[in-house]
Amino acid sequence: MKLHYYPETDSLYIDLNSRPSADSREIVAGLVIDFDAEGSIVGIDIDHASQKLDLKTLETVAVPALTTRSS
Repeated sequence: MKLHYYPETDSLYIDLNSRPSADSREIVAGLVIDFDAEGSIVGIDIDHASQKLDLKTLETVAVPALTTRSS
């Protein structure tokens, strides 16, 4: 997952995975959800992000740990 903030438009894009967007739907004013060809959510676009979100802090909570197996 990647967060992209664009100050020139005050928008925050949350890129959930690398699959390309095939469709977009505005859920409410200023909140657009991007879907891939199979209908899965691939991204979230939030307009006027600094007015709606606290962009000063980014915190992760309960993210599953990435584990690797040694051979």
